[in-house]
Amino acid sequence: MSNQKKRNFQIEPFKQRVIVDPKYSDKTWKILEHAIHEIYNHNASGLSFEELYRNAYNMVLHKFGQKLYNGLVLSMTFHLKEICKSIEVSQGGSFLEQLNRNWNDHNKALEMIRDMLMYMDRTYVSSTNNTPVHELGLNLWRDIVVHSSKIQSRLLNTLLDLVHKERTGEVIDRLLMRNVIKMFMDLGEIVYQEDFEKPFLEASAEFYKVESQEFIECCDCGDYLKKAEKPLIEEVERVAHYLDVKSEEKITSVVEREVIANHMQRLVHMENSGLVNMLLNDKYEDMGRMYSLFRRVTNGLVIVRDVMTLHLREMGKQLVTDPEKSKDPVEFVQRLLDERDKYDKIIVTAFNNDKTFQNALNSSFEYFLNLNTRSPEFISLFVDDKLRRGLKGVRDDDVDLILDKVMMLFRYLQEKDVFEKYYKQHLAKRLLSGKTVSDEAERNLIVKLKTECGYQFTSKLEGMFTDMKTSHDTLLGFYNSHPELSEGPTLVVQVLTTGSWPTQPTVPCNLPAEVSVLCEKFRSYYLGTHTGRRLSWQTNMGTADIKAVFGKNQKHELNVSTFQMCVLMLFNNSDRLSYKEIEQATEIPASDLKRCLQSMACVKGKNVLRKEPMSKDIAEEDSFVVNERFTSKFYKVKIGTVAAQKETEPEKQETRQRVEEDRKPQIEAAIVRIMKSRRVLDHNNIITEVTKQLQSRFLANPTEIKKRIESLIERDFLERDSTDRKLYRYLA
Repeated sequence: MSNQKKRNFQIEPFKQRVIVDPKYSDKTWKILEHAIHEIYNHNASGLSFEELYRNAYNMVLHKFGQKLYNGLVLSMTFHLKEICKSIEVSQGGSFLEQLNRNWNDHNKALEMIRDMLMYMDRTYVSSTNNTPVHELGLNLWRDIVVHSSKIQSRLLNTLLDLVHKERTGEVIDRLLMRNVIKMFMDLGEIVYQEDFEKPFLEASAEFYKVESQEFIECCDCGDYLKKAEKPLIEEVERVAHYLDVKSEEKITSVVEREVIANHMQRLVHMENSGLVNMLLNDKYEDMGRMYSLFRRVTNGLVIVRDVMTLHLREMGKQLVTDPEKSKDPVEFVQRLLDERDKYDKIIVTAFNNDKTFQNALNSSFEYFLNLNTRSPEFISLFVDDKLRRGLKGVRDDDVDLILDKVMMLFRYLQEKDVFEKYYKQHLAKRLLSGKTVSDEAERNLIVKLKTECGYQFTSKLEGMFTDMKTSHDTLLGFYNSHPELSEGPTLVVQVLTTGSWPTQPTVPCNLPAEVSVLCEKFRSYYLGTHTGRRLSWQTNMGTADIKAVFGKNQKHELNVSTFQMCVLMLFNNSDRLSYKEIEQATEIPASDLKRCLQSMACVKGKNVLRKEPMSKDIAEEDSFVVNERFTSKFYKVKIGTVAAQKETEPEKQETRQRVEEDRKPQIEAAIVRIMKSRRVLDHNNIITEVTKQLQSRFLANPTEIKKRIESLIERDFLERDSTDRKLYRYLA
């Protein structure tokens, strides 16, 4: 078998020629054409689709594909023209129903015809690039029916009229609308867009333009915003019910433009109901609605934010520059905190905690807080009030919350070094008088300041606490080394490091002999245990507790200042003293002495002395006696010194001068640091760099920076360039 030759098989054509009937194509087409007529006439049940398919198959096989295709076009065209006439004559509400019914019939007929001519579709149509049967049927429907001169505009107007009716509250047949509009979608995206969507959007724009204008003329801002929400919801529902899903963005955009964007400026500035009115009256719901609507359109939130910022700045400016509102520093700061809380709540509740609104709020507060040059002092006085008495009985969490709010205002200050000056003075008074509510709260605030501004800012404040602890230990040592002092007057001394505490001028004062002896003993003890140190007594900062007996054996313990103690002790040896005699005996400066006498003779309930003649002010001709009629329901009586809470004008100038002096070395240090790294730099860039470096502490004045540059040139730290006078060089 393997040796035999392989045979090649070949299939040969029929020897006898097959002759096709010349009338075959006509006969076959007649059969198929009749079937198409029957399908359109709803008589397809009697047709044999197997036979029809075979006939169509044979026509294509015998090269009559073109005849079959052309015949199909003519036949379908004929039937669609008939359908078109029946739709054209339909009246009123039956127009859309007739169209929809014929469209459904056409689709069913198309499916049957496509199945019948499937072979032609697969072979002849694809090879000759003709339109497939189903697509051909849709195109013919579009051109003959939908684009009919008597149907096209009528159909569009009917649909738009139904949409209008629905918008004005009438109920329409949504299913019919859905079917008819789906017809446009089935005919192709371009047909849907050109024949329906584009006119629909134009009509919608006109409708909402008119409606919004009517609304804005008769509604206030809040009511208008409520009405503006409604069409946005309705149009989304409309799309879901009977429009193409891609139309949602387009129709929403139209509503947003006509109802919101075109009226934004008028709405936010609307008198008695616009954004400012909402802000003033805490209308969170209306503001939330405005935010959610305006965020939909370009620059919508920018407009809302700008109006809020402008209002905030005007309100804040009024608040900080009003002399009446600046009379009480604690109330001044509390108002600022209340406003801050109010707008924080608005931003969180109504403006979705939007960061851009938070930034606008911060910049506004920074702007108007620094319009009042006394803001650093007032914030420090507010802290002083809270830490003296305002936080008594308050929970730790709430204390921390108040301190955080203070720190928030502190961050807005451009002159943080001025705050530091005042804070140091107020802290010193609290520590020395023992009037702080909580050491923990004091230290907590210092930690916050340290976190915000660095170690350098708080090093002296921490030094003050260290001195208080050291003084306590020193005092224990002093009394342990002098056991004989357990009887008689008791001396409590705080030794303050000069650099850490606010500089105070040493005020002269003649202490009573009993106290003076104790002071000298303490001086000897302290200088004996610490070499190379000097002590100077700050009598103006001290207090004393003295026991007094008034008429009818009324015994009281009086808590007074050191100056007041010196005055009262004089009355142990004299019944009546003139102002001049007191001044001569104590050597207390006149301003301090007058305040001291005023607080003991002119304040009801604290008048341990009687002044002759009686008046509110102290004169040099006045004389004083012990008020034997003094009574109080308390055994311990505190007699404060009459003093303004805020600084006097000279004190203010002095503090400002000290601040300016302290800034000079800081500016010089910044210039040297910058020049050391850059070596050569022009004048404008030095100003910019120095301002940037120092802005965490204060806003450096360009004139002062220029003076410091001149000073550094004189001391050979810098030199001017020989060719360009605006250029500086660093000298190593």
